[in-house]
Amino acid sequence: MSATILTNATIITMDPARRIIEGGAVRVVGDRIAAVGPADTLRPEPGDKVIDCTGRLVIPGLIDAHGHAGHCLIRGIGADTSPLWMKIVTPLYWHFTTPEFWAAEGMVSGLERLRAGVTTGVSIITSMPRSDDPRMAVAHAGAYDRIGLREIICTGPAGLPWPRPATQWTDGVPTRRSISFAEMMEGAEAAIQTLDGSADGRIKVYLTPFTIVPSIDPSNISTPDQAVSLTADDRMHARAVRELARKHGVRLHSDAFAGHIRLAAQDRENALLGPDIHLQHCWGISPLEVEILAESGTAVTHAPPGRSTPVIEMMGRGINVAVTTDGTAPNRFFDLFQTARLFQSVQHVLRGHDRYYLPPGKVLEMITIDAARALGLDHEIGSLEPGKKADLAVIDMRAPHLTPDWQPVHRLINQAVGSDVETVMVDGKVILDQRRVVNVDEPAALAEGNRLARELVASAGMEAHLRDPGWGQLYRSFDAPVSLPDWD
Repeated sequence: MSATILTNATIITMDPARRIIEGGAVRVVGDRIAAVGPADTLRPEPGDKVIDCTGRLVIPGLIDAHGHAGHCLIRGIGADTSPLWMKIVTPLYWHFTTPEFWAAEGMVSGLERLRAGVTTGVSIITSMPRSDDPRMAVAHAGAYDRIGLREIICTGPAGLPWPRPATQWTDGVPTRRSISFAEMMEGAEAAIQTLDGSADGRIKVYLTPFTIVPSIDPSNISTPDQAVSLTADDRMHARAVRELARKHGVRLHSDAFAGHIRLAAQDRENALLGPDIHLQHCWGISPLEVEILAESGTAVTHAPPGRSTPVIEMMGRGINVAVTTDGTAPNRFFDLFQTARLFQSVQHVLRGHDRYYLPPGKVLEMITIDAARALGLDHEIGSLEPGKKADLAVIDMRAPHLTPDWQPVHRLINQAVGSDVETVMVDGKVILDQRRVVNVDEPAALAEGNRLARELVASAGMEAHLRDPGWGQLYRSFDAPVSLPDWD
């Protein structure tokens, strides 16, 4: 069988030995890596395709283990009133988005990730997950499939109160309904049945409740006097999520903040903790909660700056922590290089400007092999090793900000940006070739995204939440109270 050989590169393998091979090569057969080693030991055979990577790095495809579907086409809405942001954008997702919106947003978000070397992206359907209309997940996954990326669709029940009002659109006609918890679970199951394992296994579905304990604050720290004991709804929620996940053999993902982990552990049978789940955020968690995570084998994903997340304490206790973008609204991006650098800088500041914490090798692990481990996929992706999926990115080092090209891991974490990615391969197929998107019409996709984003703002009456840049102001001020949409 003919192969594709990427040769004359510096290979950062992220294998167990963390080998860096100067003048190396990667041999790809089908969708798998067949060999990694010095170029003079992996010479092409007749019929092989050769990609000359002189002056370039070859690294495992980056893995963004927590991000949001929908956010790319609402960037900027409510960005200047961050405490109200969820209350501003939730009505957009629950009442004004159409299947066409989700297909277009999938294209835009997938293209942004592709160009930044992200080959696997987690996409939560909206901020507060919406699962009542599986067409959203199907449309979004369809876009990633067309691009050729690997995507983990995350869908599941929204938090309390139940039921929740929602609007479904069919052929431009809205139908407003009140969605019960049971209907949310039914919609999540439909998405699992339709999508999980599709696109030759590149599309997976993880069951994703908004938080692991719905009765307490879903977006902030809950103090011990607020988080006292599980309610009947909390226990029913955990049991239902666990049962559905076991039924279909899917993994879990959710958010957690101080109070959630301690309370979840009260339900030993159904706690949404353990090696089959990764939790995002974990702001302000206590030493006891760190211990619970460590003892249960729960992985954590962290997006900087992270509001008092005890990252070093968790990692010191052996908890697997990955860095994520949490992209992209209101003001984030899918560039994992820049996100990783921000993470490192924030931790240095929090540790008294101690720059000995988190050297670049550890940080690169957190967006490759550690992220794969958080997703339960480290046997398939996250490093360049024979037998693993051929997901990789090629970085052009022939640029002023990456010169000199020694200490390549330092260059990646200290200076590289997503736009330095030149070529991307997923499942052994090149889907970004010399910075050219292979499988879709990128200009048309971006034009469609712009069109539908403007239509969304107009139909929802959200123009007031696209504000001026605050010329001349040291501290943003407002002429009137910020009005919130009435979506109940």
